[in-house]
Amino acid sequence: MKRCAILTMDSLDDFEAYDDLLEKPLAELGWQMEMVSWREPNVNWDQYDAVVIRSPWDYQDDADAFMTVLEDIDNSSAHLENSIDIVRWNIDKLYLKELEDSGVAIVPTIWRESFDANEISTFFSDLGVDQIVFKPRISANADNTFWVTKTNYKSKLADMEKAFATRNFMVQPFVHSVIEEGEFSMFYFDGHYSHAILKTPKKDDFRVQEEHGGQLLSVEPESELLRCAKASLEAIDSMPLYARVDLVRYQDSFALMEAELIEPSLYFNMDEKSAARFAKAFVDKMQRITL
Repeated sequence: MKRCAILTMDSLDDFEAYDDLLEKPLAELGWQMEMVSWREPNVNWDQYDAVVIRSPWDYQDDADAFMTVLEDIDNSSAHLENSIDIVRWNIDKLYLKELEDSGVAIVPTIWRESFDANEISTFFSDLGVDQIVFKPRISANADNTFWVTKTNYKSKLADMEKAFATRNFMVQPFVHSVIEEGEFSMFYFDGHYSHAILKTPKKDDFRVQEEHGGQLLSVEPESELLRCAKASLEAIDSMPLYARVDLVRYQDSFALMEAELIEPSLYFNMDEKSAARFAKAFVDKMQRITL
């Protein structure tokens, strides 16, 4: 039986993770699965046939160390998915600008290398809105994300100055459809559509993650949503083993919020056949690359 390491973090006690649902379908296809923290020292990656990045949800705290681990895996005999080239491209949200340049509709974004509190008033006017969101370019789980208004942003300046003292960041208009309707996540395994969910934040919040009280609902995506998700995926140079495409309703269509290619939750719990689809996509890809 072949061996597959599922790359995770030291403890998932504070998170909702569903990678354990892969164990049975992978075993049925001849693969033994083992959860391994990316922070585990002195791992012999050569003992695995493949390593799949799944839930290292603290990597943003030390992105350089995380990339060093991925380089060690990539230099071993194990096959890494998603690939290290995809991770390097996707780890910085500046990839959204590249997708936008390729014709993908994204939420309007201002990019900054350093934080200057005097610029904030111009962000509101440049984006033509009264509410904006600040996000680090390297982040996960909505860490260091700020939703501010023209009237309250000064009260959050100290926190923002601390958060962005050494981080590049991005500024976007607050998208009201996130709280009015929710954020759609579309899941693709080896380029093939698997399932979709709608994530809605709890009252008076904008974060849709379960860890922040967000609610999940399985949905059948409308044709325009499928079209926009597919266009976003096809704009990526190399087809990843897995992709979660997050979109929100914006103006007359949908806009890409993020293409999650490093460590997205794939919500296997929301579709009973999705874990089996993932396992088959993984095994099919492994067979192709070893031919």
